Amino acid sequence: MGIRRRLAASTMALLVACLTGCATTSDPTVRSAPNRLAPQVTYAVGVRTFVVDAGSPRPLPVTLWYPTQGSRVADGRFPVVVYSHGLASLPELHAGLTARWAAAGFVVAAPTYPHTRRGATRFSRADVRNQPADGWRVIRHLVRLDGRRGDPLAGHLDVQRMAAAGHSAGGFTTAGMFTSGHPARLRAGIVIAGGGMAGSFAGLPAPILFVHGTADSVIPVSVGRAAYRRTPGPACFLSLLGQGHGEYLIPGRPGFAQVLGATTDFLRWTLYGDLEAARRLPTRAQLSGVTTFETRPAG
Repeated sequence: MGIRRRLAASTMALLVACLTGCATTSDPTVRSAPNRLAPQVTYAVGVRTFVVDAGSPRPLPVTLWYPTQGSRVADGRFPVVVYSHGLASLPELHAGLTARWAAAGFVVAAPTYPHTRRGATRFSRADVRNQPADGWRVIRHLVRLDGRRGDPLAGHLDVQRMAAAGHSAGGFTTAGMFTSGHPARLRAGIVIAGGGMAGSFAGLPAPILFVHGTADSVIPVSVGRAAYRRTPGPACFLSLLGQGHGEYLIPGRPGFAQVLGATTDFLRWTLYGDLEAARRLPTRAQLSGVTTFETRPAG
């Protein structure tokens, strides 16, 4: 059996582990994703901004990308991805990735963190420890928004099928959302150039995809690999060979197509239950001399 076929078989084993093990929950309102195809069309993308808890001591601006048809929200209910930016960054700087996820059939909500964003009045690296709770504030707001009569997005957010993703400090933020007792609606995570936080990767196991440059001098790849080994659920690791802290997130740069393909199919697999996406994932992730891809079953 060739290497690509072996990797595809391994990924399918992870999928079985996810659907039979990771979906176990005491919450009767949350069920495993049915096996179905994710949308097979490329949507136009709308952008919306709002502020969560505008009158609080910690207001949280959010940028939302979502699928559209003509001038309205596309028909259907779409899984949600909460995307966290890194230090001195902003949500719009990640639109090359997040807008393409929206075009594939996801709603992507990206908070602007108050003390780690670009141009913050009181910049603080230490504030990353508070950001997982911010991510959960965004999720609670979206749950309310989905039921808000008259809002264009009401009824279009599949709030039982959510993922968290992020780059650098946003990757650590993502890991920090998977703590003991996290709700089962958070089904998957993507950690890009990041690692674990204290208490992360606990509670209900969820599949996690790690993406990391092997020559990253900001967050060494060893940090990402240590987190990869710690995850209790099935995990995947996409390595960008010889690359640094995030140049592969720029459209047109080496490795971007593989990162986009792998992350999109990972989300299709974990949030839609799309078995075809799981089969494609190893092939989409790999390019000789540019990337390598590996999987690890539940620990």
